[in-house]
Amino acid sequence: MKDLSRLIWLGVGLILGGVVTIFFLGSSKQARAGNDRHEEYILCTGPVAVAPGAPTDGIWLLDYRSGRLLGTLIDRGIGKVIAWAEVDLVSEFQIQPKANVHFMMTTGSISQGQAALYVAETTTGKFGVYTMGPRPDGRPGVAIRRHDLTFFRAQAAQ
Repeated sequence: MKDLSRLIWLGVGLILGGVVTIFFLGSSKQARAGNDRHEEYILCTGPVAVAPGAPTDGIWLLDYRSGRLLGTLIDRGIGKVIAWAEVDLVSEFQIQPKANVHFMMTTGSISQGQAALYVAETTTGKFGVYTMGPRPDGRPGVAIRRHDLTFFRAQAAQ
């Protein structure tokens, strides 16, 4: 009788172990990042709240050659790209001319229907947070707003 009890518990343990293994291995999370890079360009997408309750897709493009961060959206009414806004990352990150830089960027959700863009430059150790929205002057197009520019690693004393 004792051996039968042990065999039953062994069977229950094997079944539970199998179920737990299937649960963890079978439910892999799919990465859903809207970014890509090619040579001297990085492209990211994320929602932009330009009107209450009507988010649209924002497009971010980092151009290494010119040192510019560009942003635009898709006008949902006509299905076209509107005028590009830009930020000069060379002056923004205080990068020396001809410096060997390496940017990384991705978007993240900061509120319902609004993404933030996170930009890191690995040589200087600087990290910036940006959003895109309607122009403050009310004219058509978008504006890029910097929320923070900080260091992600300690700086050497000068």
